[in-house]
Amino acid sequence: MKSTFTPALSRRGFLAGSAAAGAAFSLQPAWADTQRVFTLRAAPGRARLVPEPWGESDVWCYGGTVPGPEIRVRQGDRLRIAVENALEEDTTVHWHGLRVSNAMDGVPHLTQAPIAPGETFTYEFDAVDAGTFWYHPHQRSFEQVGRGLYGPLIIEEANPPRVDRELVWVLDDWRLTQEAEIDDSFGGFHDMSHGGRLGNTVTINGRVPGAEPVRAGERVRLRLINAANARIFALDFGELAPQVIALDGQPVTPHAPQDARGWVVIGPAMRVDLMLDMTGAPGETVTVIDRFFSDRNYELVDLTYSETPLRDAPPNWEMALAPNPLPEPDIGQARRHEVIFTGGMMGGMVERQMGLSGRGGMMGGGMMNRMHDGGIWFVNGVAAEGHILDPMLVLARDASHVIAMTNATAFHHPIHLHGHSFRVINRNGVPTAHHEWQDTVLMAPRERVEIAFVADNPGDWMFHCHILEHQAGGMMGVIRVA
Repeated sequence: MKSTFTPALSRRGFLAGSAAAGAAFSLQPAWADTQRVFTLRAAPGRARLVPEPWGESDVWCYGGTVPGPEIRVRQGDRLRIAVENALEEDTTVHWHGLRVSNAMDGVPHLTQAPIAPGETFTYEFDAVDAGTFWYHPHQRSFEQVGRGLYGPLIIEEANPPRVDRELVWVLDDWRLTQEAEIDDSFGGFHDMSHGGRLGNTVTINGRVPGAEPVRAGERVRLRLINAANARIFALDFGELAPQVIALDGQPVTPHAPQDARGWVVIGPAMRVDLMLDMTGAPGETVTVIDRFFSDRNYELVDLTYSETPLRDAPPNWEMALAPNPLPEPDIGQARRHEVIFTGGMMGGMVERQMGLSGRGGMMGGGMMNRMHDGGIWFVNGVAAEGHILDPMLVLARDASHVIAMTNATAFHHPIHLHGHSFRVINRNGVPTAHHEWQDTVLMAPRERVEIAFVADNPGDWMFHCHILEHQAGGMMGVIRVA
C-alpha cells in the first residue's frame, strides 16, 4: 500500500490487500463513444477506498463509483448530460477546463439555479478542445468533492499520437478514520486558514494503489488529474524520463518536467499528460514517489516490469499534439489588470515583507478580527461570501488582457479561471519557457505570475483558488466579460 504521513490507516496494514487494489487502475467508459446523451446520478454510496481487512466507506458519488464514470468523446462532439440529484442537498456540475457557454458552467446562483434534491438539470455543450478534463460540483465543493463527487472527462484528438496504451490516473487523498470512514471535519478553521484539507490516505482511481504492470520498451500515455481538495503532488518517476505533452488539457511542446529535480508537480484541479517510455529491464520495479512535502515523502505506486519485454527499446514516435483552436493574445496591445491574493495564517507577516501594507487583506485587522468579519482569504482586499458577487474585473470582450497576480500569502494557491484558457507568460518577471496554456496555475508563496488571454467567452466567470477550503474561506471573485 502507498499512503501518506502517519496515516490513521498504516502502510503495513494495507500491504496484504494491495494486490487486489491494483485492479482499480483501468477506468472504463460507462457508454460507447458513439453516444452523445449521458446521465450522471449524484447520490450517497459505498466504495472500497482501501483494501481488506477494512470495509467499504460511505461516499457521495456519480453512478455509484469513485471516480464517477469516465466520459470519453471525440473533439467536435456535442454532449448532453442529464445530472440527477439524489443527494439531500443542492448540487451542480462544473466541467473543469472546458470552454463552455456561461449558462452551462455549473456555478450555483451565478450561472444557474442549484439542482435541488430530486431534480434533474441537463447540460449541453460542444467538445471544443481535445484534452484531459474533469467534472465536479461547484456547490459546497469543499465537502461534495471531498466525499467523492468527481470524474474524468476525456476529449480525444482527431489524430492522437501513437502509444502502446493509455492510462488515466485520478489522484485524490482522503482523511479517513481508523474505521476507514471519511472524517466529517469539513470546513474547519484550521484547514481553511492554512493549507486546506489534507488527507492521510492517497488513492488512484478511487483505490489505494498496489502495482501497475508495465513492459520494457513500452510507451504509455499517462493522463494525470488531481481531484484532491488541497494536496499538491510532486511525482518522482525515478529512472524514467517523463515528457510533458499537455497541461490542463492544452498541448505544449514536449519537454521534461520544469521542476529542477525532474518531478511532475500538479496542484489541485490541474491535469498533466505525460509520455512515459518504459526503459527499465524485465523484472525490475520503479517506485513513483510523491515528494512535495519534504518531510512526508511516500510511495504512490510501483511500476512492475513483466519478464517479457514488448520491444528492445522504446519507439521513436512523434509525441507532439495538434493545437486546440485558442485565440492568441496580443501581449503588446493587451490591457493590464492587477490582482493581489492576501490573508490566511501568517498573511500579515508576508504582506509586510512584500511592502503591501494598507493594500487590503490582513492589514489593519489581524486574523481573528477578519474571521469575525466573515473572511479568511482576500482577492484585491475582498473576501467573497457565497456566489452572488459583484465583478472584481470587467474585461472587454474579444480584447487581449494580461492579469498580473501576486500571491502575498504564506501558502500555495492553484488559481483557476472559468470559461477560458490562458497563457502563463512569466513568473517573477522571468518569461516562461513554453508560454504554456493552462486554466489553473499554481502560485508559490510570494510569487508573482502574469497570464494572458483573449476574453472571447461572454458572461460572469468564477476566478478562484482551487484549494477548496481557500475558496470557501473567501478566495474567489467574478470576472465579467462583456
